[in-house]
Amino acid sequence: MLNYLKTSTFFIVVLFLLTSCGGFKVPNKSARDQPVNAEDRIQKNIKEGRGLRLSTSMTNNNTGGGAFVFASSNVLWRATLEKLDFMPLANVDYAGGVIITEWYGNIESNDEIKIAVRFLTSEVRSDALDVTIFKRECIDVNKCQTSKIKNSTNNEIKESILRRAAALAKQAESKKDD
Repeated sequence: MLNYLKTSTFFIVVLFLLTSCGGFKVPNKSARDQPVNAEDRIQKNIKEGRGLRLSTSMTNNNTGGGAFVFASSNVLWRATLEKLDFMPLANVDYAGGVIITEWYGNIESNDEIKIAVRFLTSEVRSDALDVTIFKRECIDVNKCQTSKIKNSTNNEIKESILRRAAALAKQAESKKDD
């Protein structure tokens, strides 16, 4: 009797689940039923429960859209790319604020370096960048030792980038004034 009750309950639940899905069918609509204006479509979708809209206080600006800042407008980013243009780049992520070069070295030497630049702010100031240099010494193809270098070269690269960024910012400012 208990098996019969379990089996019949199982089939009733499955039957209920299968038949209840029919209520979620989207009626066939043509493009003529949809508003042409994007704002009207958004409002219609929200009224029908098919959408979500963030308030303007959540979107960083008052236009209702996202705020986009491109790398070409960031002088620190441009200056860093100019200063590291002699090295192949492995990872360039503007959103993550990082530029990492490939391993770079001389054919006659077993030493290679890699430079990583982290952007801490988009303002041109002394604490805007974190420059890290890694050194890899290889005895054999499979036997390499990697270490972080802490010497004046890190600061020289950082200062060079900051000087170039300041020059680019000054050029941009003078173009605005014209």
